Amino acid sequence: MIQKQKNKIEKQGKVVSDKMEKTRVVLVETLSRYPVYFKVIRKRKKFYAHDESEISKTGDIVIIRQCRPLSKLKRWQVVEIVKKASSKSEGVANGAVKNNT
Repeated sequence: MIQKQKNKIEKQGKVVSDKMEKTRVVLVETLSRYPVYFKVIRKRKKFYAHDESEISKTGDIVIIRQCRPLSKLKRWQVVEIVKKASSKSEGVANGAVKNNT
């Protein structure tokens, strides 16, 4: 008997932590409108995602896909890296000068 594989949910988010081995913490933001006042609300949720090859780093934009439970918190898997994070530090990129006085 052949089972049909269900469509897995995919989300796009930013890697906020890569301190664990083969695990990334991905922050996913969704925008929605409040039904009464029509104000745009930004909802944020963190997901623990499995990254077998440990390619993604903090600041990367990645796509994650739902998978079987891999640990207590991991139910997602990193599928691809959409955009790599810039290697320059933020202060130097903005032209800020550090004063040591």
